[in-house]
Amino acid sequence: MNEIFRITVIMGIYNCADTLIEALESLEAQTYKKFRVILCDDGSTDNTLEIARKWGESHPNYIVINNECNMGLNATLNRCLKHADTEFVARMDGDDRSLPHRFEQEVDFLDKHPDFAIVSGPMHYFDDNGVFRKGEGCGVVTKQDFIVGTPFCHAPCMVRREAYEKVGGYTVSSKLLRVEDYHLWFKMYAVGYKGYMLHKPIYEMRDDRNAVLRRTLKNRMNEAYVKHIGYKMIGLPWWTHIYCLVPIIKGFMPFWLYRYFHQQRMK
Repeated sequence: MNEIFRITVIMGIYNCADTLIEALESLEAQTYKKFRVILCDDGSTDNTLEIARKWGESHPNYIVINNECNMGLNATLNRCLKHADTEFVARMDGDDRSLPHRFEQEVDFLDKHPDFAIVSGPMHYFDDNGVFRKGEGCGVVTKQDFIVGTPFCHAPCMVRREAYEKVGGYTVSSKLLRVEDYHLWFKMYAVGYKGYMLHKPIYEMRDDRNAVLRRTLKNRMNEAYVKHIGYKMIGLPWWTHIYCLVPIIKGFMPFWLYRYFHQQRMK
């Protein structure tokens, strides 16, 4: 195990040339410094890879690798995991920002709670006009929290490396695109790991106020699929399977009606 660093940050980057430096600067601003970063470019068509390599030349704790073609986030993160040799593995996206106290709070939690393998926290959602939504964490995540949707924010998570190794990392399947993290948590809970959501935001996610409205039917079918198999994996009661229909119903809901309900939830 790496004795210099305690955290390996895994980043799958794709066409984020305009935001990557800002994301990396947010890592450099962390109050906790014992981390290294694995950047894997997933076949970008802009100069993301060039920017990452230039950054790596002046920052020795950054390793830059690249896929020959676009492979998707799950396969890309698995490539990053092959380079992880630290106690903890953290996520980060190339168009977001980690708040300065993020790593310090996550490491502190995992050090004080050895029976937990996953820690994450809520996020600020922002666009060019500023923050438009602030999340809140729920504390201990139970199996019941999986019913409605993924219980952890993926990008701000920190996980004990042993948990990733136990479940074989991310499952690569076209049926799990956009829900690879939801499936990962199901796998970890199925073998006995548990996690916690910090109560206050530790991360800022660059988002579009209307992004959720553009989710494709395929994305919603994937969510329904992962719910169906995941509920069985962690032993949720049979009646919970009715929630598998929710993503599909949303997909067929009139735009104006779904927009109304979504805006009510965002308030």
